[in-house]
Amino acid sequence: MTGKRSITLSAILVSGLIFGSGALVAGEAVEGTAKADKLESCVEPTDVMRRRHFEFIKHQRDLTVRQGIRGSKHSLAGCVDCHARHDAQGKPVPVDAEGQFCAACHDYVAVHIDCFSCHSTVPGGK
Repeated sequence: MTGKRSITLSAILVSGLIFGSGALVAGEAVEGTAKADKLESCVEPTDVMRRRHFEFIKHQRDLTVRQGIRGSKHSLAGCVDCHARHDAQGKPVPVDAEGQFCAACHDYVAVHIDCFSCHSTVPGGK
């Protein structure tokens, strides 16, 4: 009887270690929590956004800074609002954090972005 209990206890501990290692920690983004995760497409087709998003943002920047036009479909705040994921506690994870939306692609293509030296990386300016 003691042998069976020992094996059962060992199995529980090992499975806890294996499955417990996937537990989320505070600040870790949860897949499927960004608004964009639930949408069919972005404000432009995906292939267009991958190639030209920086042009849209740059154009919007010029409209906003020089003409005071805000809130278009290509605003950086709109991108952040839609693409920021949330952690297990429901707090937004910065889009430029390691492995997140902006950072993941820009790291892959070795492009440095400086948008977030001034702009907020989470929805609502938090």
